[in-house]
Amino acid sequence: MERTVLHLDLDTFFVSVERLLHPELEGKPVIVGGMGDRGVVSTASYEARRFGVHSAMPMRMAHQLCAQAVFIRGDMELYSRYSRLVTDIIADAAPVFEKMSIDEHYLDLTGMDRFNDCRLWAHELRQRIMHESGLPISWGLSENKTVAKIATGEAKPNGEKQVPTPYINSFLDPLPVQKIPMVGAKTYALLSSMGVERIGTLRRIPPQAMERVLGKHGIDIWKKANGHDSTPVCPYQERKSISKERTFEQDTIDVNAVRHCLARMVESLGYDLRQQHKLAGCVTLKLRYQDFDTHDMQQRIAYTAFDHVLRQTVNNLFDRLYNRRMRIRLVGVRLSELVSGASQLDLFDNNTELTNLYAAMDKIKNRFGENAIHHS
Repeated sequence: MERTVLHLDLDTFFVSVERLLHPELEGKPVIVGGMGDRGVVSTASYEARRFGVHSAMPMRMAHQLCAQAVFIRGDMELYSRYSRLVTDIIADAAPVFEKMSIDEHYLDLTGMDRFNDCRLWAHELRQRIMHESGLPISWGLSENKTVAKIATGEAKPNGEKQVPTPYINSFLDPLPVQKIPMVGAKTYALLSSMGVERIGTLRRIPPQAMERVLGKHGIDIWKKANGHDSTPVCPYQERKSISKERTFEQDTIDVNAVRHCLARMVESLGYDLRQQHKLAGCVTLKLRYQDFDTHDMQQRIAYTAFDHVLRQTVNNLFDRLYNRRMRIRLVGVRLSELVSGASQLDLFDNNTELTNLYAAMDKIKNRFGENAIHHS
């Protein structure tokens, strides 16, 4: 059966949320990001992009390019709330969906065309999201994730684009190779040096030649240039959480020792998140007492991969959950509601030194092992 995949992407998400709360920003160049000396741009409105501003650009450069813009220090807690609102709307309507990031979803609509027109269904879902959230959103519809995502990019801003299977090659061929999700700056520079600027040119290169130049990565890019992508839409409800538990050798009432154990768990889980380029949106603490009575408590948080944020949440949960004042047999921490995006960590945090510290610690752990260095 031919697959049908819908890709939904909230347009300039952080800027759109700010405009929803502050309508006077509509039509103005708006830049969201860190406000410190070393802050970077997280999201720029289309009006700001016309001046050359783009995400991950140093904020100082953005000021030089578009001094007339409205600069806003982002609020991840606010954006997380709107992200969950949109996800709840999709979950209520979609048979199978995957939340890829804070502002991006894939839906598998395969087989729905026996009962509904998939394009009409997608249009109605988009209208519902815009009505209930107030946010602009675009979608692309095709036979796989890659083509659907590229179609969404072509539909922006705030539009819809369907690419039926017979028209995939004619749709992709004239587009720049950077439109392929796997093609970053380095890969583009290499392809450009080979005279490959358009997807159609890349599609006609023998796959063996791509493999010689880029290895397995070259084959994957070649397949995507030909409109092939078998990656499934993984149901969000089944998305794996990550967790750790520890059973103490002897049941303990030493609260400081328990907190130290939890801190090490959180540090390990935070490292795992960053290695997987994920953010967590929910923290669960589990306690088992010496009589095997077991309790857990969870708290939703702004999406993050920062140890210090996760650790504070776990400490708060422990303070609320540990109320029997008897010996503890087991503790556990689970991080769930995982989405992609750990590369951003917290672009709104002005403490650049803290961000650099995490990067340096992860580099040491990557080289010498996870236990090579710890937070104090």
